[in-house]
Amino acid sequence: MRFKRIFPGVYEINGRLATKNSTKGFRVYDEKLIKFRKDEYREWEPTRSKLAAAILKDLRKLPIKEHSPILYLGASSGTTASHIADVTDGLVFCVEYSKRMMRELLFVCEVKKNMIPILGDANLPQSFAHMTSRVDVVYQDVAQKNQTEIFIKNMDYFKARNGLLAIKARSIDCVEKPKNIFKREVSKLEGKFDVLDVIELSPFEKDHVLVSVQVA
Repeated sequence: MRFKRIFPGVYEINGRLATKNSTKGFRVYDEKLIKFRKDEYREWEPTRSKLAAAILKDLRKLPIKEHSPILYLGASSGTTASHIADVTDGLVFCVEYSKRMMRELLFVCEVKKNMIPILGDANLPQSFAHMTSRVDVVYQDVAQKNQTEIFIKNMDYFKARNGLLAIKARSIDCVEKPKNIFKREVSKLEGKFDVLDVIELSPFEKDHVLVSVQVA
């Protein structure tokens, strides 16, 4: 079996991306479980996770460390958040606006004990801040027109050192060329942060980029 560490907590096993399963035997989205030596790993599907897609497309730095507390905006049913919860044993605060998706997220959080579900609006960080603690990283995957502004607001409010933002062009403008949208949105970030990476996510996700930033 070919085994390679890409980042702390993130591995390539026989050419497939994986995280070490912090809850042995538990699957979140029918992903494959891989046994290697005494440990179990969960295959991390790049078509189901924008962060996995970015890693496979040569993300240079993963700011999520072993003990990092994370604010995850737009956690949905917990697919990517659950892999982040494998990488770190810090708390992953999972903010989700949809009550329907929250029901699915709650099931995952009952098993992954370092995932904290929060029903809330990412536009209003002050409304859920009392349910969080200090965070090192803001990860955002929110399909709203003002997604970049939401990200900046939360980075500022929580004083996070690093951030990862999935920009969805079609949620901002369904007519304008995605490359023009990406250029404009990244320019907003450049005015506030050091932009470390801008990774286009095709063929795994159409009209998406993942942007990695760091506070200067």
